[in-house]
Amino acid sequence: MKTINLAEKLEQFTTHWDPHVVADYNDNEVLVVRFQGEFPFHLHETTDDLFLVLEGEMVMDLENSSHPVKAGELFVVPKGVTHRPRAEQECKVLLIEPKGEPNTGDATTAAPKPRI
Repeated sequence: MKTINLAEKLEQFTTHWDPHVVADYNDNEVLVVRFQGEFPFHLHETTDDLFLVLEGEMVMDLENSSHPVKAGELFVVPKGVTHRPRAEQECKVLLIEPKGEPNTGDATTAAPKPRI
């Protein structure tokens, strides 16, 4: 058990769309990631997708709508819903995902999730 400083963890990397595991919670991983630009549309068949904006602002695009998400707000995408996060300016986000869940919903196109 230890305190985890999310700002310090985010300072350890500068790349975008590159999630890093900072903790484990039950059968989930807690990750931090920097967003800028557009991530591809994708879906997760078996799990919801949780995004908590720590700094900046992102937009969650769904098939028929777009939702701004500001610092201090979270957005949950239900399983099976096609979505795309995007951010015009850099945005820092906390994610909680089941261990082993690929960030694209497809293991063949997913980014690795190093632990920091």
